[in-house]
Amino acid sequence: MTAAEQLGVDVGVKAACEALSVSRATFYRRRKRGVAVERSRPANHRRLADDERQGVVAVLNSPRFENRAPAEVYATLLDEGRHLCSIRTMYRILDERGQVRERRNQLRHPSYARPELMATGPGQLWSWDITKLKGAKKWRYHQLYVIIDVFSRYVVGWMVADRESDVLAERLLAETIGKEHIDPGGLTVHADRGSSMRSKRVAHLLADLGVTKTHSRPYTSNDNPYSESHFKTLKTRPEFPDRFGCAQDARAYCRPFFHWYNHDHRHHGLALLTPMQVHHGLTEQVLRDRQQSLDRAYAKHPERFPRPPVVPRPRREVWINPPESKPPTDSSQTQSIDLQ
Repeated sequence: MTAAEQLGVDVGVKAACEALSVSRATFYRRRKRGVAVERSRPANHRRLADDERQGVVAVLNSPRFENRAPAEVYATLLDEGRHLCSIRTMYRILDERGQVRERRNQLRHPSYARPELMATGPGQLWSWDITKLKGAKKWRYHQLYVIIDVFSRYVVGWMVADRESDVLAERLLAETIGKEHIDPGGLTVHADRGSSMRSKRVAHLLADLGVTKTHSRPYTSNDNPYSESHFKTLKTRPEFPDRFGCAQDARAYCRPFFHWYNHDHRHHGLALLTPMQVHHGLTEQVLRDRQQSLDRAYAKHPERFPRPPVVPRPRREVWINPPESKPPTDSSQTQSIDLQ
């Protein structure tokens, strides 16, 4: 039946196709083809029997051939005077069982938990890492060890050495924990998965001192953001040299830098307070003085303010990877990752 007959009116093929949004080529092709007749496909007399197919699978998955490609198995068996089937048939049989990509048992990488750490005050969560400082010659480096209090951003300990060593890391951590008077069970030390960070010396030291240690996931720099951000601040300073002549030169540069960083550098994540002010409990005093300054400015020129100014406050919680299921709260109460 033509398109015109289906419409029940006397129209041409061109008009009918335009009305139905069908090309005339499609119309003529379908009319010529007519109704397709389904035909049963004849059985393939070359197909392997079920027991033969099972035998092929058994050979391919045997300890001898489990690590070899079907083409290699085919050639090896052929050299031994055996022929099971063609290479393509081997692949077809394996594909039916979902074994084309890999048939052997492989070592699976463990799934590392996402670290979720929180601090509500100084001395609760430290982040430490080691960065390279270029030496006088090519491929010559000095190692800078830095320990940061995550809540206050205060650099509690640092050291410049000519090598990365678990012995030096153990010494720095022990001296810093003693200097900061950390009570057992109250501190968590977070680091990436470097050799010094995962060493037995450091693990035994922290265990003896009652300090919890955590590590970042492999190749995930966002799991240790405060140390990474601190190193960026260090290396993007205008006076940061391209190379250091010796370890003494590196120490001579780092000493005033860390004093500036702790006492003069104002962080947006700390409501423009310095790490020293937050670390030593001067937050309320500084904020009170700032509020008084704003109140005097408002009393003198109230027309310059849309509303009475309120000094911003630092957040009460500092997170490394806050829980994804954590409900949103007031921005003045919580904090995720603040770059410095």
